[in-house]
Amino acid sequence: MFNELALGLLLFQVPFSIILLSRLIKGPSRRPPLEPQPATPDQLGTISIVVPTLNEAQRLGPCLAGLTKQSYEVREMIVVDSRSTDGTPDLVRQAAAKDPRFRLIEDDPLPPGWVGRPWALQAGFLHSSAASEWILGIDADTYPHPALAATVARSAAAGYDLVSLSPQFILKTPGEMWLQPSLLMTLVYRFGPTGTNPGNERVMANGQCFLCRRSVLEAVGGYTVARESFCDDVTLARHIAQRGYKVGFWDGAKLVRVRMYEGAAETWREWGRSLDLQDASSPAQLWGDLCLLLAVQGLPLPMAVILLLSLGAFGGSAPFMQVALGLNLFLVAVRFALNWAIVPSYQLPSFPASWSFWLSPLADSLAWVRILLSTIRRPTQWRGRQYELKTKN
Repeated sequence: MFNELALGLLLFQVPFSIILLSRLIKGPSRRPPLEPQPATPDQLGTISIVVPTLNEAQRLGPCLAGLTKQSYEVREMIVVDSRSTDGTPDLVRQAAAKDPRFRLIEDDPLPPGWVGRPWALQAGFLHSSAASEWILGIDADTYPHPALAATVARSAAAGYDLVSLSPQFILKTPGEMWLQPSLLMTLVYRFGPTGTNPGNERVMANGQCFLCRRSVLEAVGGYTVARESFCDDVTLARHIAQRGYKVGFWDGAKLVRVRMYEGAAETWREWGRSLDLQDASSPAQLWGDLCLLLAVQGLPLPMAVILLLSLGAFGGSAPFMQVALGLNLFLVAVRFALNWAIVPSYQLPSFPASWSFWLSPLADSLAWVRILLSTIRRPTQWRGRQYELKTKN
């Protein structure tokens, strides 16, 4: 019976393993990380930056400091505050006293059918200068490099309409160093490495650094298509790609860093509930991806242990169990090897303080559980706000 169960396991895992390898094999040919580049005279005043905020006083400082170092390519920096109560507007006013490009606005009360972040971004877009060619959305938890705006716009100008960057993540505690890479790996397994092309329906994006041509945003109605989305960046990027515009998702680890969450518990709660991307995906995509993640990320380590312990009782009389063990050990080896591939995407403490990062494959089954919970339970609150939105089919 166990040999027959192993055959069933192989029939489930082998097709998804082939899909995974077809994605990972693109890694060596992916677009390399963007290198900082200075602004050029033709970029003068071509970029408007929009920063949505809601009670960000504890982490907005590095973002404002990095933005004020941007060069003449940035015409204005609009901070859209959603009635913060922690002193966030005061920080922006202090920055504006030193750099007149900063402009603080307060968005209108959140209307029904909108999530707060796309509503704030829409307000910033509508208040931006019509003379700017590009709109650059930046999150409050980022640490922008002084050449960020110039580099991403300069690179996008070579035929792209929308470009977003993956950041370098700042991790500090053992718990987040153990859990966060496993959650990130769910994206790599589903969409391939950053800098590759997964196709218009599977385009990836990151709203922490999201650059779009103003004319394209005008053509699609700004952020309205993503108004109900808890992953508005991916929702908008896929809509724009499906309209025929050229979209890129590139490695920006040398241009923008981010300290997203404090510790493993907050990472599990806040980031985990949007990683399923259900607001940007069809039900078939959601459940297909969930099966893929179970087959190649959630199951390999526990199944390798179970098969290894069980084979002693069967000796050489269980060929399917032997093949299944080999496949699962291979998938575990791939996952540990990928830790070396993604380490440039992290700012980690020096070894041995970063030991838990290297053991992050042990959290892969837990990461799959988090994606499952997010898939079957749509968020009702975000950043302290409660939402009553239509149920997704």
